[in-house]
Amino acid sequence: MEIIDILKADYERFPVNQNYDIYAENVYFKDPMTEFRGGDRYQQMISLMERWFFNIKMDLHHIEQDGNTIHTRWTLHWNTPLPWKPRISIPGSSELKINENGLICSHIDTWDISRLDVLKQHIALRASRT
Repeated sequence: MEIIDILKADYERFPVNQNYDIYAENVYFKDPMTEFRGGDRYQQMISLMERWFFNIKMDLHHIEQDGNTIHTRWTLHWNTPLPWKPRISIPGSSELKINENGLICSHIDTWDISRLDVLKQHIALRASRT
């Protein structure tokens, strides 16, 4: 199976049953909230999301490979475990770099909204219900 097909399947069922074997052991990850190296840390981050949030859905809008770079566009949704259970949506993109072994060695996420905008989604929904 091609890496693009594996990624499409992973996005479809995110965060459950991800294919971590397509990532290099020392994969570099960065998004607006965190930055680290290591496949174990990457798995821990996904596992934490799965435990903390609920109704997680990743809508994949676009994916393409150009040489050793894969670009994706997506929207990540979840409900936060607050009493009013706000539904959060983060549109964004990823740039994945493939190493000489065919493994993802870099995964950089960019959000189309700010961290403050994400926080506002939690608060705005609560304010509209009071």
